[in-house]
Amino acid sequence: MRRLLLTLPLLCMPLIAAGQTLPGDPLGKPLLAQQPQTLLKTGQQQPMQGSLLVQSESGTTADVQNNSSGLLSLNPLAGGAVDSSTVQYGVTPNVSAQAGVTQRSWATQPRIISSEVGATYNAGRYSLGVSVAQDQVPNATPLPRVLPGAVPGVNGLPDFDSATQVNARGRFALNGNSGVLLGASMGRIRLLPGNQLGLTTLDQKALSFGIEHGSVSTSIVGRTMQPEPGTTVPGMLNTDRHWNSIDLGVTWHLPWQGSLSFGAQNLWSSGNAANTPAGPPEPDQSRTPYVQYHQDL
Repeated sequence: MRRLLLTLPLLCMPLIAAGQTLPGDPLGKPLLAQQPQTLLKTGQQQPMQGSLLVQSESGTTADVQNNSSGLLSLNPLAGGAVDSSTVQYGVTPNVSAQAGVTQRSWATQPRIISSEVGATYNAGRYSLGVSVAQDQVPNATPLPRVLPGAVPGVNGLPDFDSATQVNARGRFALNGNSGVLLGASMGRIRLLPGNQLGLTTLDQKALSFGIEHGSVSTSIVGRTMQPEPGTTVPGMLNTDRHWNSIDLGVTWHLPWQGSLSFGAQNLWSSGNAANTPAGPPEPDQSRTPYVQYHQDL
């Protein structure tokens, strides 16, 4: 019994060491929690080699609108909710693999389910990630809608069905409080049968640039869409027709677990959403300023 009592402190030494902090650490965080940031979610921790890290988040569509990784253009005034879950696995000290599922839901629009699989290389001050993502509307239907204009659509397309894209994201830390984010995406958007454009597939490219400084983050996202060659209906739209837009958003994360977001969707755009003699309405690219407040309870 005496020998057992003497060995108990030795067995507890790893637990005691895990709770120690470095002298002069202003935040007083445990050493195990001080991991470099990853790309998949801004501020998310890098898992240790051979370990799993599971995170769940909830927010609003404005948070996605102001996030440079959210390259789908969603109407921020729809007041939707976003729920996401992410699993990361530390392959090496600097490389992690991740998989995530996100659900966006609105009161006047079918929900969108997004899945993403990728990998991230994190060198501390800078990181780079690549991923493959898919977005789809479960049980989508092209039936007429009762309330005209109630469905905000995706990328200005009310007949959105699904999308697949390849993403690349990078982050460079200027210091411990600021960073620059870059993103690029190439993909394909599929529309519901019988849509007004008379198209089945659109090609999309997007570039994003963001800056983080303390509790404030800002992002600018540029997109271009054009019909996939060979998918246009004769007499409807020209194969060379394309639509461009730029979104700008700012988010201020408040000290009381709240956030204030403002910006403008389609701050600059090309194209015309009105009926034209040449064919049906084009994707909606009207300028939409917004201000949203979100509070975590």
